[in-house]
Amino acid sequence: MQITINIECSPEEARAFLGMPNVEPLNQMIVAEMTRRAKENMETLADPERLVQQWVEMSGKGLDAFQGLMGAAMAGATAPTKKK
Repeated sequence: MQITINIECSPEEARAFLGMPNVEPLNQMIVAEMTRRAKENMETLADPERLVQQWVEMSGKGLDAFQGLMGAAMAGATAPTKKK
Protein backbone atom coordinates (compact mmCIF):
# COMPACT_ATOMS: atom_id res chain seq x y z
CA MET A 1 0.00 0.00 0.00
CA GLN A 2 1.27 3.45 -0.88
CA ILE A 3 0.03 6.75 0.40
CA THR A 4 1.05 10.00 -1.25
CA ILE A 5 0.62 13.33 0.48
CA ASN A 6 1.22 16.53 -1.45
CA ILE A 7 1.83 19.67 0.58
CA GLU A 8 1.92 23.01 -1.14
CA CYS A 9 3.81 25.68 0.79
CA SER A 10 6.54 28.24 0.33
CA PRO A 11 10.14 27.55 1.43
CA GLU A 12 9.64 29.99 4.32
CA GLU A 13 6.55 28.10 5.50
CA ALA A 14 8.36 24.75 5.23
CA ARG A 15 11.33 26.04 7.27
CA ALA A 16 9.02 27.40 9.96
CA PHE A 17 7.02 24.16 10.09
CA LEU A 18 10.17 22.03 10.39
CA GLY A 19 11.70 24.38 12.98
CA MET A 20 14.63 25.35 10.79
CA PRO A 21 16.19 28.80 11.18
CA ASN A 22 15.52 31.64 8.77
CA VAL A 23 18.81 32.14 6.93
CA GLU A 24 17.62 34.97 4.70
CA PRO A 25 19.50 37.73 6.62
CA LEU A 26 22.70 35.68 6.50
CA ASN A 27 22.23 35.05 2.78
CA GLN A 28 21.70 38.75 2.12
CA MET A 29 24.87 39.60 4.06
CA ILE A 30 26.93 37.06 2.10
CA VAL A 31 25.61 38.27 -1.25
CA ALA A 32 26.30 41.91 -0.31
CA GLU A 33 29.88 41.04 0.72
CA MET A 34 30.52 39.06 -2.47
CA THR A 35 29.14 41.95 -4.54
CA ARG A 36 31.39 44.42 -2.71
CA ARG A 37 34.47 42.25 -3.27
CA ALA A 38 33.64 41.73 -6.94
CA LYS A 39 33.30 45.49 -7.44
CA GLU A 40 36.65 46.06 -5.69
CA ASN A 41 38.37 43.54 -7.96
CA MET A 42 36.88 44.72 -11.26
CA GLU A 43 40.18 46.28 -12.30
CA THR A 44 42.01 43.02 -11.67
CA LEU A 45 39.42 41.02 -13.58
CA ALA A 46 39.65 43.40 -16.54
CA ASP A 47 43.47 43.14 -16.66
CA PRO A 48 44.51 39.60 -17.71
CA GLU A 49 48.10 40.10 -16.55
CA ARG A 50 47.07 41.01 -12.99
CA LEU A 51 44.51 38.20 -12.94
CA VAL A 52 47.11 35.57 -13.90
CA GLN A 53 49.52 37.05 -11.36
CA GLN A 54 46.92 36.55 -8.59
CA TRP A 55 46.32 32.97 -9.72
CA VAL A 56 50.03 32.22 -9.63
CA GLU A 57 50.35 33.67 -6.12
CA MET A 58 47.43 31.60 -4.90
CA SER A 59 48.68 28.42 -6.51
CA GLY A 60 52.05 28.81 -4.82
CA LYS A 61 50.43 29.08 -1.40
CA GLY A 62 48.23 26.10 -2.17
CA LEU A 63 51.23 24.07 -3.29
CA ASP A 64 53.13 24.94 -0.10
CA ALA A 65 50.14 23.91 2.01
CA PHE A 66 49.80 20.64 0.09
CA GLN A 67 53.50 19.88 0.51
CA GLY A 68 53.23 20.53 4.25
CA LEU A 69 50.21 18.24 4.48
CA MET A 70 51.98 15.44 2.60
CA GLY A 71 55.12 15.87 4.73
CA ALA A 72 53.07 15.56 7.91
CA ALA A 73 51.30 12.49 6.56
CA MET A 74 54.59 10.84 5.62
CA ALA A 75 56.09 11.68 9.02
CA GLY A 76 53.06 10.13 10.72
CA ALA A 77 53.24 7.05 8.50
CA THR A 78 56.91 6.41 9.23
CA ALA A 79 56.71 7.09 12.97
CA PRO A 80 57.28 3.97 15.07
CA THR A 81 54.18 2.55 16.71
CA LYS A 82 54.05 1.72 20.40
CA LYS A 83 53.29 -1.86 21.35
CA LYS A 84 51.46 -2.65 24.56
